[in-house]
Amino acid sequence: MPHFLVVDDSSVIRKVVRRICEGLDFSVSEAEDGEAALALCRGGMPDAIMVDATMPVMDGIDFVKALRRLEGGDRPKILFCMTEYNPAIVGRAVRAGVDDHVLKPFDKSVIEAKLQEVGLL
Repeated sequence: MPHFLVVDDSSVIRKVVRRICEGLDFSVSEAEDGEAALALCRGGMPDAIMVDATMPVMDGIDFVKALRRLEGGDRPKILFCMTEYNPAIVGRAVRAGVDDHVLKPFDKSVIEAKLQEVGLL
């Protein structure tokens, strides 16, 4: 079963993504910030990650940069989650190593389509 990590400071968003991804046959882990997510990744690299752009402690772009430097950190497919589209931030995220982006609010069809686009479904 593929492993999905959702990284967001909102427990509501984490719960929504968990339900969607479990319904798509992923095992799911959660982290409330980039630092906690890196600790989880050091213990076992997930297949896919959805990371929020704006979080306390370590934001999404800094998390992606740090993840991509870890051994095996090039493997996970990363969806970058934002509340509004900002081409400058998307550009920075792509340069950091994200595979695609998602805008809030989203639903199962959006997540499913993004996971298909990055080759995980």
